[in-house]
Amino acid sequence: MRPDVHKLAEQLLHEDFDRLSPSERVVINRIADGLHISRNVVEEHQQRLTPGQRLADRVASFGGSWPFIILFLVVLAAWIIINTLILAEWNHTFDPYPYILLNLVLSMLAAIQAPVIMMSQNRHSEKDRIDAALDYEVNLKAELEIMSLHQKLDVLRQEQWSELLAVQRDQIGILTQLMEDLRALKKGATELS
Repeated sequence: MRPDVHKLAEQLLHEDFDRLSPSERVVINRIADGLHISRNVVEEHQQRLTPGQRLADRVASFGGSWPFIILFLVVLAAWIIINTLILAEWNHTFDPYPYILLNLVLSMLAAIQAPVIMMSQNRHSEKDRIDAALDYEVNLKAELEIMSLHQKLDVLRQEQWSELLAVQRDQIGILTQLMEDLRALKKGATELS
């Protein structure tokens, strides 16, 4: 049976459910449904990606790696060696020094690679925002659980105090009875003597 979220919000947060933030409402609803807050943000984010976004992430991942840098340096060195040393001897260079075609290719690569990397960074920022919201929900849930534990401990402590007072009353009653019995014995002993 699902508890009323309005009562739960009032009990846990001392606030009306309608006045709570969206994150707080999510937490209250999850508590009411008996669900855990834990979620895998990476998995949720990956499920929402389009094929183009996945490709952009792979391109950005490869573009910022050592294998890309090494491959890029090998291609540049090969381009320069082929055009300067090998083909120049036969006078058949397709891009002689100052390598204008190479500069054009590099400019096109940078023009394509920069927006792809920016798209990937924007998605990572979005994932970070989702992660931060989830962290807030988890922290709020933990705080509510701690408050609930404190309330339970307070109730237990109050019950123990009540039991202790009852035991103390019984002990005082027994001591009073013993004192009266002792007085009666003393009075009876003095009357006999």
